[in-house]
Amino acid sequence: MRKSTRWALLVSLIAVLGISLLLIYLLSLGNAGRALERHFVWLFWVNVAVGGLLLLTILLAAARLLVRLRQRKFGSRLLAKLAGIFAMVGVLPGLLIYTVSYQFVARSIDSWFDVQVAGALDAGLSLGRGTLDALASDLSTKTRNAAERLADSRAAVGPLALERVREQLGASEAVLVGAGGQPLASAGGAIAGAIMPERAPPALLRQARSARSASQLEGLDDEPLPGARPSARVRALALVPSSELSLVSAEDRYLMVVQPVPQQLLANALAVQAAYREYQQRGIARDGLRRMYIGTLTLSLVLSVFGALLLAVMLGNQIVRPMLLLADGVQQVADGDLTAKPVFASRDELGGLTRSFARMTEQLAEAREQVQRGVKQLEGARTRLQTILDSLTAGVIVFDRHQHIDTVNPGATRILRQPLSAYRGRRLDEVPGLAEFAQAVWQRSELHRTSPEAGERDHWQDAHELKVGPQETVNLLLRGAPLPNGARLLVFDDITEVVSAQRSVAWGEVARRLAHEIKNPLTPIQLSAERMQHKLEAKLEGADQSMLQRSVATIVAQVQSMKQLVNEFRDYARLPAAQLLPLDLNALVTEVLALYAEAHESGRLDARLAEPLPAILGDATQLRQVIHNLVQNGLDAVADKPDGHVTVATEIARNENGELRAVRLKVSDNGSGFSDKVLKRAFEPYVTTKVKGTGLGLAVVKKIADEHHARVRIVNLQADADPAALAGGAGTAGEGPAIGAQVSLSFSGFAPAPTPHSPSMPSPGMASDKSPDAGAKAAQGQ
Repeated sequence: MRKSTRWALLVSLIAVLGISLLLIYLLSLGNAGRALERHFVWLFWVNVAVGGLLLLTILLAAARLLVRLRQRKFGSRLLAKLAGIFAMVGVLPGLLIYTVSYQFVARSIDSWFDVQVAGALDAGLSLGRGTLDALASDLSTKTRNAAERLADSRAAVGPLALERVREQLGASEAVLVGAGGQPLASAGGAIAGAIMPERAPPALLRQARSARSASQLEGLDDEPLPGARPSARVRALALVPSSELSLVSAEDRYLMVVQPVPQQLLANALAVQAAYREYQQRGIARDGLRRMYIGTLTLSLVLSVFGALLLAVMLGNQIVRPMLLLADGVQQVADGDLTAKPVFASRDELGGLTRSFARMTEQLAEAREQVQRGVKQLEGARTRLQTILDSLTAGVIVFDRHQHIDTVNPGATRILRQPLSAYRGRRLDEVPGLAEFAQAVWQRSELHRTSPEAGERDHWQDAHELKVGPQETVNLLLRGAPLPNGARLLVFDDITEVVSAQRSVAWGEVARRLAHEIKNPLTPIQLSAERMQHKLEAKLEGADQSMLQRSVATIVAQVQSMKQLVNEFRDYARLPAAQLLPLDLNALVTEVLALYAEAHESGRLDARLAEPLPAILGDATQLRQVIHNLVQNGLDAVADKPDGHVTVATEIARNENGELRAVRLKVSDNGSGFSDKVLKRAFEPYVTTKVKGTGLGLAVVKKIADEHHARVRIVNLQADADPAALAGGAGTAGEGPAIGAQVSLSFSGFAPAPTPHSPSMPSPGMASDKSPDAGAKAAQGQ
């Protein structure tokens, strides 16, 4: 059993006991409970004890409530307020009733002992006594007359004569008694032959002897038997005169007549007598009666007040309990606890309110679970979307309605070369170097919104050339689309390599057609010129002959130059597929640089080879051509500088964990570098800074690098360049004036490590059956 339930039962028992004792005490004051008046004292003190117990209970409840108030427990103030309200409702009317009752009892008791009341009671008592005395005197007179008639009668006095006397007098009994009071003959009362009638009282006998007749009242002071009606009678005794009697005797004879008092008269007389007797007793205990009534009234008030206070606490607790349940549940819900809430077991509105709150909490819990599931699904979708965005090579930027960056993927950071994630919540034109790009994007978006072109219903597409560094420009393919709530989506791809590849393909096709269209007439032209010289040389003399020889020599020389150009076009257009085999890059570089011994001895060419290098997968013939092209271009760039020099270097690139990432080949010179215009299109065919160059050298290098899945890069070297950045292949080489150029190739394809039984790696010279100087020939004029 819960503690609160036990407490409520205990309080209820005490209250019932107090009310029961109070009712018993009140019954003792009624006419039906006069037998309990002798228990007044102990009943009074028992009620006092019950009142003290109720007071103690109230004090304990008040102490508990005070502790709850000091501890600032939720609901204690409300409980105290309700208890106070119920107590006032019970105490104030009780005090008012007590005041009125006190005055009423005090004045009523005083009015009971008024002089008129006492006179009325005396008059009533005198009236009753006079009536009874008159009845006795009348019976005494009638009895004396009857005695005289009996004396005048000639017949003997026997039962018949006594029966006639009894009937004449309306008595219940007629007896002839002797001088000693013994019955001699009787009529009525006892049956003949049964128990004898009562003897005449001696006092009444003496009075009749002296006064010839007497009477008295009997039974007024006797207590009636339980269940019996009260009874009283008048006994009259008269002397029978001495005369001729049938029974002659020397002693006196008396006639005794017993007549019952009428029941109504007896009841009235007893009532008056009892009232008078009680009045006399109350009059003697008047002050005690007043104290008893007022004490009883006060005790009733105290018990009622204590009971009201106790009921106030109990009822307040009963009313507050569902409210406390609700308040506690609301606090738990406010703290995020949506577990099942307790319900107050009652059928009233408060119980229904707790049940409704429990159902609401359950619905909230289910709704929160649904929201959490939705949030998890949304987060999962966002995670998947972010994963997709992160894995896209294209750049993706989402702008909000205020043109602020909301979402950005790593592809956008990689393409634009800017940490866009750090600029979330800011405008795109606030990113350094992207103001012009942002303006172009918003102008195109606004144009699509106001007047879209044909076919542009839900998105637009445009190309844009963006400068991402002092020497680097990327070609972007932009696609934009509107999103809900005014947001904007921008997707862009770096198509620089695509554009370059398209140009290379286009130039290859041009070169193939040029080689086909130009090569065909060159041989007839040369043969015609030589035939003209053969036919006309013998016929001409002097200056004409010399002019003919010079003209034919010029025609033949130009035809040979055109043939060489056509062959170069053909070789670029028909570059064979690379045969990737394991090779030693350092050995291949050393082999090629041996052809440039003069430049190496003069100090214009040096090598810085990292040892040892892992074997890479490559085509020795094509890579030999790459090295020839780059070295020859570098020597051509420093030909006019007395202190010019070219450096060929190899190195190993590793990540932060020390793992092999790439093998690099770098060719650097201290020439004048490239202009921005040339640098943007350095790897396109027919782009050159040489007077006699064809512009195919770097284009061939780029094409061979693509065949080897290598990364090729060209930069200008500035005076404030970071050597570590250059060594790591970074995208910047400083911002000062150009002091040279550098071309680097990064190879990420490595040959598997040889096993003890595997054949040795072929030398670079044996990787192809082509001549070692094929690359040198291809480099001439580039």
